[in-house]
Amino acid sequence: MKKNRPQVTIAMDGPAGSGKSTVARRIAERLGLLYLDSGAMYRAVTLLAIADSLPADSPKLIAQVKMCHIEFRDNGKTILLNAEDVSVQIRTPAVNRLVADVAKIPEIRQEIVRHQQRIGAEGSIVAEGRDLTTIVFPDADFKFYLDASVTERAKRRLAELQAQSVDTTLAAVEAEIRERDEKDATREHSPLRVAADAIIVDTTDRTIDEVVDFIIAQVIEN
Repeated sequence: MKKNRPQVTIAMDGPAGSGKSTVARRIAERLGLLYLDSGAMYRAVTLLAIADSLPADSPKLIAQVKMCHIEFRDNGKTILLNAEDVSVQIRTPAVNRLVADVAKIPEIRQEIVRHQQRIGAEGSIVAEGRDLTTIVFPDADFKFYLDASVTERAKRRLAELQAQSVDTTLAAVEAEIRERDEKDATREHSPLRVAADAIIVDTTDRTIDEVVDFIIAQVIEN
């Protein structure tokens, strides 16, 4: 990372379970940058839909998203929605099932993207999600696309859920991931895709530290 850069934007995209969140958080910690978890923002507003039993395209939900406040603390470990800590609630199966439907609504995406771009304009960041390199930060200084096999991603997600005492199975998690992949790749607005200038990183057989070291090396060398 060139020392004369006034600020830097490192953007990462990839499907669920590819390791984006953990990798991005560790890179932010090591480089002393702000970590922006875009997926957590969509998960947070999905809680608004669940709380009021609203369909994803409900005008009431869209209005709530426009007025809500989302904040990251502790380098992204703590997520606040309207001043309430929802860090655990946003990772439940209920949110997993609905978040893709919420995230594909154009008006909701517009609001989340606007907020993300504001955060990026305020200083150096490490941001991860599904349209960060293509839509939110198309001019990012560094772009990466993380991926892994469906089975490996399901195992990782299952471990996370079990750590939260969520009762589910590998088959169920894998089915959810396949469905989420399909929705992310085929949605009309901001579908998940690989940016032409992104570096693709397969994390299937790599440890988190290996992925982090590889990406930081790319950043420091440029």
